[in-house]
Formats: sequence, structure tokens, C-alpha cells
Amino acid sequence: MAGGIKQLRKGDILFREGDPSDAMYVIKKGKISITKAKGNSEIVLAELMPGEMLGEMAFFDNKPRSAGAKASTDADVIILPFTALHAQFKTFPEWLRAMVKTVNSHLRSANQTIKNLQSTGKEDAEMFPPHTITCLSAILSLVGFKSGEKNEEGLVIPTNLLRNYTIQIFKQPTHKMDRLMDELSALGYMKVEELGEGRRRLTILKHAELSGFVDWYNEYLFKEESKRITVEEKEMPCLRALIFYGNKVQKDDKGRVVINLTDVQNNSMKDLGRVVDVNAPDSLINKGLCEDKQTAEGKIMMPFNLTEVERITPYWELVYHLLKVAPR
Repeated sequence: MAGGIKQLRKGDILFREGDPSDAMYVIKKGKISITKAKGNSEIVLAELMPGEMLGEMAFFDNKPRSAGAKASTDADVIILPFTALHAQFKTFPEWLRAMVKTVNSHLRSANQTIKNLQSTGKEDAEMFPPHTITCLSAILSLVGFKSGEKNEEGLVIPTNLLRNYTIQIFKQPTHKMDRLMDELSALGYMKVEELGEGRRRLTILKHAELSGFVDWYNEYLFKEESKRITVEEKEMPCLRALIFYGNKVQKDDKGRVVINLTDVQNNSMKDLGRVVDVNAPDSLINKGLCEDKQTAEGKIMMPFNLTEVERITPYWELVYHLLKVAPR
């Protein structure tokens, strides 16, 4: 390949994954996306800016391209053919050549380690499998207990310690921890502030609730299937309605209330924007989360433990939110 400047239009392919390696490139203008094939589509691993180099690691081992590269905007790249570079490299002192080769080898090994942590089979298709949810949430809870500093909002946790626990101790991918914190921030459990230059302030706003969730979900996952009480996603609106109407009546000393399901059916459209009929809690009754309905003076009444329903409903909301998160 000859040297010079190659002009690319947005979307043009510079090289494809698996192509032979014969040159490295320096971006003079525009942006270049580094891509990886995933099924019938592709994912963007990184976006490189003017002044950055790509394709350089194959200079020493001549391996095929491990990823693709294409222009994400109109771009100009400077082509540096390996043949010309090899001729110049031979003029370097032997010790310098050995050092550069060693650095390159270490970088390739480090990249492979990161890929192994961040991308493995099923995890590519499912961002947060159940046991990943408990593991990552437990890391956050643990770091909060160990090194969290209280302020008026919650617990500020050290970024470096969280990273060390995530990668070194629990062998979890950092991109999943970052994504979990984004989702927890959206749900009000955390606050992630970008301070510039790659620095962040991480605050756990609801540490007790997050820790309670970890204990509850871990216990649930390791229970025998026959002993689990699983709330289905379609039952969540009914649970929310029970909390709404349960808080309108007096609880006993055990957190138990009795609500009028006939009134719930008549008023739920006005109060909640959807009809919750008298039969909606039947599946929850069958699971033991609510007690049997009773009829009195033409009204259908139902007892249930409001304290327990209020405890588990946010946990199930968090589970179903995280299970639906798709990889970026």
C-alpha cells in the first residue's frame, strides 16, 4: 500500500474486521469509529478523533484486523504503510526496538483481558442477568459500608476503590458497573456527577434500600423453586394499587390493613388512571401475598400486610427495570 492521505466520506469503510494488516493510520480530520461485528449488526467500540492513531498494533505481529474502522464523519487519514515503517524501524537501536515490541505485546494482552471481562457469550445478549444484578449491587453496598463518607445527600464512595473491587476482587466488567450506576441514578438510588478530566463523584442516595434489595434478591435467587414467591410484571400495577389504597386506611400493629375492593374498582380510574377490578388481586392471593377476600354488606373486602407489600414492591420494580436494560 502506498502512503499519502486517504479521503473518506461519512460511512466509508477504512478496513474491515479480519482484513490483512498492511498499514497504520493517523486521523488528520474528522472522526473514525472502531467497530466489532455482532451477529448481523455491529457495535461501536470507540470513536477516534483527529491526531489519534489506529491500526498500529499489527505493525509487530502482522495479525489480521481485530476490529473494523469506518468514517463516522467525513474524514482524512494519513496512511503509514508497514513496509516503509519497517525500513525505518530497523535503524532504531536494538534496545529501543525490544522495548517498543514489549510495550506493544503488553498492550495487546491488556486489551484481551479487558475484552474477556467485558464480553462473554450470554452477557453480550443480556446486560444484567439476575446474579449479575446481585453481584454488582452488592459491590456498591459493600463499598458504601466500607468507605462511604456521609454528606447531606447520602454516602459518597471512592471511585478507585469501587473499580478495584469490581475488577480485581469480584471479576466483574466495569462497563456493566457503570451502566448499573446510570440506571440506579435514573431510579433515584444514586447520583453520578461528572467532574471533568475523567473524574466522577459517586453518591449512594438510598444505601439502606440498596442493601436491603441485595439481601432480598440474593435470598430469592437461591431459594428452591417451589418455595419462591415470584411477582410477575403484569401483577405490578395491582401491587401499586394496593399500596395506594392501603395507605388510606389504618394499619394494625403488624402492618395489616383491610381495603374495600369494590371502592378500588369504582375509584381506580379516577385515582390511578386505570381500572383495578375486584379480581385483580386473585393471583396475589394464590401466592399468599394477600389474604382471602371477604364479602360484607355487599362490599368485597380484602386483608393484606401493607408493610410487606411496601417492602417488596420497589425490589420487584428494580428487578424488572434492570432485566429489560439492553446492551448499548
